[in-house]
Amino acid sequence: PSVGYVYSLAVSPAPAGNLFAGTIGGVFLSTNNGTSWTAANSGLANTDVGPLAVSGTNLFAGTSNGVFLSTNNGTSWTAANTGLTNTYVLSLAVSPAPAGNFHAARMGGGVFCSTNNGTSWTAESSGLTNTAIEVLVVSGTNLFAGTYGGVFRSTNNGTSWTVANTGLTNTSVFTLAVSGTNLFAGTEGGGVFLSTNNGTSWAVAGLPNTFVRSFAVNGTNLFAGTDGWGVFLSTNNGTSWTAANTGLTNAKVSSLAVSGTNLFAGIIGSGVWRRPLAEMITSVDRMPTDLPMQFGLSQNYPNPFNPSTRISFNLPLQSVVLLNVFDALGREVAILVSEELSAGTYSIQWDAGSLPGGVYFYRMQAGSFTETKKLILLK
Repeated sequence: PSVGYVYSLAVSPAPAGNLFAGTIGGVFLSTNNGTSWTAANSGLANTDVGPLAVSGTNLFAGTSNGVFLSTNNGTSWTAANTGLTNTYVLSLAVSPAPAGNFHAARMGGGVFCSTNNGTSWTAESSGLTNTAIEVLVVSGTNLFAGTYGGVFRSTNNGTSWTVANTGLTNTSVFTLAVSGTNLFAGTEGGGVFLSTNNGTSWAVAGLPNTFVRSFAVNGTNLFAGTDGWGVFLSTNNGTSWTAANTGLTNAKVSSLAVSGTNLFAGIIGSGVWRRPLAEMITSVDRMPTDLPMQFGLSQNYPNPFNPSTRISFNLPLQSVVLLNVFDALGREVAILVSEELSAGTYSIQWDAGSLPGGVYFYRMQAGSFTETKKLILLK
């Protein structure tokens, strides 16, 4: 977008897959993966756009003048504010079909719900003892609100709320994300926290002392956008993280979104940036062969290599596999596999283009089996 400050990103469902950016200059639309953008502001009474949300063919934008609705990819907008007593909207969330309810959080004014695509709204803030709400997310039948007083959970579509902060050592929650049965909270200066039981309890999940502004989920991969440290990737639910900043010239990441084969990042003061997921995420390919008789880790090929190489391994039985890469000082630089795999022979391509040349080591752990081999990156 021509306006540099990007607050939010949203993607419409396939097959259209349009990409929208909410900025201080309104809404922008790209139909070609961010190669070009057009303004989509007709009817917006306020072009200082914060959150965006997509529900089917409807696109919602939150502004300081309330919620606006577009049914034609942003070509035109209409106000959708009836019942909103405070129109400074900071967060939007849509519950899945068949309910499809729409939730909006107001600045200091709690949460409102619409069951008719924004035609009218009703307050749903009973039990919310902190109404400084930064983010709303839906996980199954649960609705979560991230506030500057921690996380609140509603199990009845917002009719009532309870505090869900046990284990949160930083309650300035700026962003939330759902990945399967996991709920992640990004905090202002406290990094990432993970709950595996719908917010009943939380545990630290990495990036300490970091202001986490945004998340994006792609399968079992979790991306975190931070304020000043760039983008990080975890493939193991926050147990470890790797930086994914190659090409970024500004590390203040306000928003993230996955569209097709790309990750998009909204950067404070620098517009939208794009990077192929394949550069950051490796995939494990199972080879069509007889089942192996024993565990084994093959030497990578080619070796030496630049910038990519392939690593193969054998599993005689179903196993939880961890395949990591370390530098010569023993620091983990990549997690190539962290999942349970059935018996078979597997091959994985690793792209080390973002790393300096030198000697590295890759280690495979599967059950009681452990093996380490050396590889050389020439640059």
